[in-house]
Amino acid sequence: MKKKIIIILLMTLICVSLSAEIFGKAGTASMQFLKLGIDARAIGMGEAYTAVTDDVSSVFWNPAGIAWKYETQVFISHTNWVAETYHDFVAVSTETNYGYFGAFASVFHTPPMDETSVDKFGPTGRTFHFTNMAYGLTYANRFTDRFSFGVTGKFLYEQIAEHSMHGFAFDVGSLYNTGFRNITVGMALRNFGPDVGYDLDENFHPDDPLEDRDNSGSDFPIPMAFSLGIVGDVFRNETDYLIFSAQLDNVVDRKETWNVGAEYKLYNLFLRCGYQIGFDAASYSLGFGVRVPTRMAIFNVDYAYTEMGRLGGLSNGDILSGAHRLSLKMSF
Repeated sequence: MKKKIIIILLMTLICVSLSAEIFGKAGTASMQFLKLGIDARAIGMGEAYTAVTDDVSSVFWNPAGIAWKYETQVFISHTNWVAETYHDFVAVSTETNYGYFGAFASVFHTPPMDETSVDKFGPTGRTFHFTNMAYGLTYANRFTDRFSFGVTGKFLYEQIAEHSMHGFAFDVGSLYNTGFRNITVGMALRNFGPDVGYDLDENFHPDDPLEDRDNSGSDFPIPMAFSLGIVGDVFRNETDYLIFSAQLDNVVDRKETWNVGAEYKLYNLFLRCGYQIGFDAASYSLGFGVRVPTRMAIFNVDYAYTEMGRLGGLSNGDILSGAHRLSLKMSF
């Protein structure tokens, strides 16, 4: 019976992803912050993380992953993104008698920006903010000692000055450990939901009689993505290990991309590297982390750097202009 359930869940996930309208058209999807990865561990491995994830950060990568940690976990992540933008993410997960539950909040924001006017062709002296937010709940469970499945529901919000839009989306995912060299296959369908559009009232441009017609049909899809990943041990013993992962991503507004990554652990020290293939800007990433056990909790502190090519990084002679992530996990 359990095997039948596993097969049905896997087939459902594959069919949903294949039946989606996948097309490579840049600039056609809104709420781009939903693509922005979290967790310095994952970023250090080149975001090849759908099959690796097994803790609280799974609420973003693959909801099935939270079913592999027995303790309560708290996660905090901060990203210095390009063009002086920032991304903050907090999450919590815990085990109950009914399965594993998680909750998270994500905020992508900018410093105040100067408002400009078409009439003056310059700054008006006023400023405005651009903010994206997502709030979600995750549920996952293990159906066998090798297979888990999870689902996430999330509320989405975007605001530019006084104009805003909102929507909702779902993520579904699965993890299956083959039992050979710890090889695990992970699948995740993220950001599956209806199109969204700005709430523009009839007084937005009171002097434009065609405003309603101009704004009709202005809804846009959110960046739905399907990820298929695999990870396995190169070697593993009591004190250290080396794992390698690879992943294929298919997103509605870009061509297929590949991610590869590796993580080496020596006692409580972690070293990571990865590469993203098929991106215009992002390329290699490097990271490290340390695990600090204490009486209160086990702390994992991680850092990752991503080279962003023309958008910033070492290729421009300024490492500070690249993407930097710092994250903290606490296991109780």
